[in-house]
Amino acid sequence: MQLEQLYAPVAADMAAVDQVIRRRLSSEVVLINQVAEYIISAGGKRLRPALLLFVANALGYRGKHHHELAAVVEFIHTATLLHDDVVDESDLRRGRSTANAMFGNAAAVLVGDFLYSRSFQMMVGVQDMRVMRVLADATNVIAEGEVLQLLNVHNADVSVEAYLQVIHYKTATLFEASARLGAILGGLDEAGQEKLAAFGRHIGCAFQLVDDVLDYSGDEAATGKNIGDDLAEGKPTLPLIHVMQHGSPEQAALIRHAIEEGGRDALEAVIETVRSTGALEATRAFAQREAEYAITALSDVPSSIFKESLLQLCSFAVARDY
Repeated sequence: MQLEQLYAPVAADMAAVDQVIRRRLSSEVVLINQVAEYIISAGGKRLRPALLLFVANALGYRGKHHHELAAVVEFIHTATLLHDDVVDESDLRRGRSTANAMFGNAAAVLVGDFLYSRSFQMMVGVQDMRVMRVLADATNVIAEGEVLQLLNVHNADVSVEAYLQVIHYKTATLFEASARLGAILGGLDEAGQEKLAAFGRHIGCAFQLVDDVLDYSGDEAATGKNIGDDLAEGKPTLPLIHVMQHGSPEQAALIRHAIEEGGRDALEAVIETVRSTGALEATRAFAQREAEYAITALSDVPSSIFKESLLQLCSFAVARDY
């Protein structure tokens, strides 16, 4: 299933979110408009806004704040991408040059700051302290995840547990916040909010795990990113950790050296090793377990076309090739 089909039940809401995004991007500073428009017009999956909209609709929300908050989580996500690409020295995202490659590192960082601050302006307008707390906490945890990942770069001794902490903080936290916000808008009590937050957390982890698989098996035209970017940056992701724990001593030594040195010199050998040791299958299986945990967390959500979409999102998270 393609995302356009999956998003059909919230198509009108997604269009409304796009309108909010473009309206709220407006600035008197020309460079901000140029960089922000460049990033937003590149598209992307818009998973986090869609997640918030699905949850809110599944719980019968009929208010006015879901479009604004969906735009907020997309702004926060976009800001993290701008900063990530500077830190990682990336030159390709979503099939075209990154903002830092086009406009320079300084512009990318500062426009990322603009998006963060604009998102906080928008969340204040909802006038709900619970919403502000969720988004403020999420933004802080994401920043911690970025620093944890930085500390792990070129470290071949990172454990599975340390890796999972990074992806929970860096990626799954905003999924978790999006689902929790939908639950708050839908009027759930604290226990209900926790279940939906768990759904978001597990689906976010599943998405990141599959991203790590695609870094060694995806098609660049489909993923919009260079194959082997994680290896080039010296990031010890789960497929590489799997090889070091389950491969031969020679295979483990190859991966260790590749992580410690970074770059793409050993990319072909690493890809062959990752594939031959079953690391990609093991990582997808891990993602499948995360998706199954997410499905369990939806048990109390009443049946509807929106709940069905959330269940389909779990399948998409694991089976996707982009």
